[in-house]
Amino acid sequence: MTTKASRPWLVLVESNTTGTGRLFASTGRALGLTPVLLAADPARYPYVAADGVECVQVDTGDAKALEVACAALAGRASIGAVLSSSEYFVLAASRLAGHLGLPAPDPDAVRRCRDKGAQRRALADQPGAVRFAECVDVDRAVEAAEQLGGDVVVKPCFGSGSEGVRACGSPAEVEAWARKLLDVRHNERGLPIEPRILVEERVTGPEYSVEMLDGTVYGITAKHVGDEPFFVEVGHDFPACLDRSDSARVAETARRAVEALGLRSGPAHVELRLAERGPVIMEVNPRLAGGMIPHLVRLATGHDMIAATILHATRRTTAPPDPRPHHHASIRFLTLPESGEIGGVTGLDRAWEVPGVVDVVCTATVGERRQRHHSFRDRVGHVLALGETAADAATAAESGRSAITVTVVDPHEVSAARPGR
Repeated sequence: MTTKASRPWLVLVESNTTGTGRLFASTGRALGLTPVLLAADPARYPYVAADGVECVQVDTGDAKALEVACAALAGRASIGAVLSSSEYFVLAASRLAGHLGLPAPDPDAVRRCRDKGAQRRALADQPGAVRFAECVDVDRAVEAAEQLGGDVVVKPCFGSGSEGVRACGSPAEVEAWARKLLDVRHNERGLPIEPRILVEERVTGPEYSVEMLDGTVYGITAKHVGDEPFFVEVGHDFPACLDRSDSARVAETARRAVEALGLRSGPAHVELRLAERGPVIMEVNPRLAGGMIPHLVRLATGHDMIAATILHATRRTTAPPDPRPHHHASIRFLTLPESGEIGGVTGLDRAWEVPGVVDVVCTATVGERRQRHHSFRDRVGHVLALGETAADAATAAESGRSAITVTVVDPHEVSAARPGR
């Protein structure tokens, strides 16, 4: 049963199932909007019931169905904004907002960003461009890898959260991984995907991301990646410790990339590596960062990128960010060590006792069966810390993370429920 909404709707077309997705709903409510989630499977979102968020079940892959759902909502209250925090639904949200006459990023720019092949083509002439080849068959992937020097990264053209991204150093590895990716017809959300992959030159160097809104840089995040051959993000530090010259080069490379893609409004999360030749674009995402990065930005600087994104979508203006941080914030993720049944979680109390730790979360449940995916889906919690220096925050987060042990028993391949972006 639904209730009468007295305030404008904040329509969320799907979302992250935890973290940023939940924060969009609570922040919208704090800004005077009534959040409503449009979702194909409401059961994916435990925060909906916990936080009293209204949810409308609808086929979110059907543009007409979304329009009909919004027409019904508009009969109860005006629609103030349409957004999505999910990589897979930002295009649907931008198109729906445009249909309703609301502010939104250019759908063509969002589409170019979401298709990593189209994105690479659009950025081919930019400083920091990566040599690459788009492939639709295994033989072409092996040939492209050889042409690029043999040491490459193979990844799907559509995806998020390091899903399907792998370093390959031999023809046999390229062949096996390309075949695996090209056999996939649906992503972890169950959405159909085109079997097309990228083979890219491998770029080394520390990884960063530039957090942007409407072309303005809010800051630069230092990113920590797990063991190769995969690229699972295991932690973030904000703001990144870069000297003034490197910071300016990284930010300018991100600005040029966003401009080249036509993403002139709305949020952008631009991932780069600082290689010997300079900043190199890994990818541009037409959304706010995941991995709790907007929360780190707010804790470190006081600037709420989620609130700013919502305000932009309702035609309200926000003050430009002050680049000077008040604190440093770090997060380290708990990750699934292997597939199997969760046998135990210990050390949460010890993590809370670490000076500087301000948040400890573990979503792993004893007895639950989980599949390891070598992507963001392997995260089962986090430790977040603040410090007066970058070293203080990072050390506290790492110490808190090290205090926790997630044990897997009866390890084997399992088919688990899929938390998603």
